[in-house]
Amino acid sequence: MRTAVALFDVDGTLLDTTYLHALSWWEALRQYDRTVPAARVHRAVGMGGDQLLDHLLGEHRDHGDDEAITAAHDALYASHWPVVTPLPGARELLRACAARGWRIVLASSASERELAVLRRALDADDVITAATSADDVAATKPAPDLVHAALDRVGGDPADAVFVGDTVWDVVAAGRAKVPCIAVESGGFAAQELLGCGAAEVHRDTAELLAELDGSLLARVPAERPGATGPRAA
Repeated sequence: MRTAVALFDVDGTLLDTTYLHALSWWEALRQYDRTVPAARVHRAVGMGGDQLLDHLLGEHRDHGDDEAITAAHDALYASHWPVVTPLPGARELLRACAARGWRIVLASSASERELAVLRRALDADDVITAATSADDVAATKPAPDLVHAALDRVGGDPADAVFVGDTVWDVVAAGRAKVPCIAVESGGFAAQELLGCGAAEVHRDTAELLAELDGSLLARVPAERPGATGPRAA
């Protein structure tokens, strides 16, 4: 029995949180006398905290404040939780994919605590089969670990999966896991950048992907595609 798996990033893909994270990281870094331009911080969002600080501050540095900076980000970001909202068409996209036979799995770099808040804001648990978080892996995006972990949760294979994300880090992680990636521009990365990193297709946001679903990689589950074999996943 083949399992068709649609993997979704959450922050910036399904929920409008990218710039809340960018602001929170920028302020957290300033609190510990690390001055990083906000534009650079924004372009690192999508990585887990374990990767983001190395990316912004360099691997060969004093790591003594890393936990405190991360804790400051978490506290600042948590202050925005009451205003976290889904991006246009996000819930409807998940339900449309589930109706076509895809098993929906969230593959997020958020902590378990944050992910619980995000899932409540998304309000689509009725079609979500499983979810993974930064707490499930040793390395977050752009490492492929989260993609592998998400597939393992439902017994999925890369050949029968599609990943949907909003950053170059999502595209790279999916590529390293040999899963094709649909990208959306709602995280602030341009189509050319996303395609240049290997995205199979790019849409403005989840609403546009939903409107163009019949022409996307999510149009039909793998068992229904021309030349595919095996029964349709239940």
